[in-house]
Amino acid sequence: MNQSTPEAHAETIIRNHVVMSMGAGIIPVMIVDIVAVTALQVDMVRQLCQLYQVDFEENKGKALISSITASTVARAGARSLVKALPGIGWMIGGVTVSLFAGASTYGLGKAFQKHLAAGGTLLNLDLSALKRSYRDLFEKGKEVVKDWKKETPTAESAGKEKTDTPDPIHPDPSARIRELAEWREQGILTEEEFQRLKKALMDQLPV
Repeated sequence: MNQSTPEAHAETIIRNHVVMSMGAGIIPVMIVDIVAVTALQVDMVRQLCQLYQVDFEENKGKALISSITASTVARAGARSLVKALPGIGWMIGGVTVSLFAGASTYGLGKAFQKHLAAGGTLLNLDLSALKRSYRDLFEKGKEVVKDWKKETPTAESAGKEKTDTPDPIHPDPSARIRELAEWREQGILTEEEFQRLKKALMDQLPV
């Protein structure tokens, strides 16, 4: 496929945001991960609109995305709460929300890509049809993100020395703060969103 085509560019936009969403889905704070994923999804739709030369209005875009993904967010929220469980809570909650976040972002991106590629805009979309498309693509996304996750290089495959010490189940909050700062610089997060997420993550740092 010609990498200069709009379709190829759209695929890159979607895949990049799916990968980032999966990372945001294991932020070690209840509900904060969902806020971060939503911000990434808004940025993805913004970039897709720019690609297809369609006007993107922030408030309308956020409202549409929230309406389309509402049921998925509710389920992801329940899974996010699992992180509060002692011991295995981080592992079960984080991994599950991560896959949900990736599948949701994939479904949303592909649904909007299909609509925009057909000449649609944010003003003439059929919300019911887009929701149906999203639900179908979300189910497909569950398998797609599993495959993409397998393609992510591991320390062993990258030639790094394997140790007997397992990687931590949840990421270092300070590393997540740096990542959120990068998203702020890229315009994915607003200053207000960044400060709110930063505060929640700071509470996870040791005193």
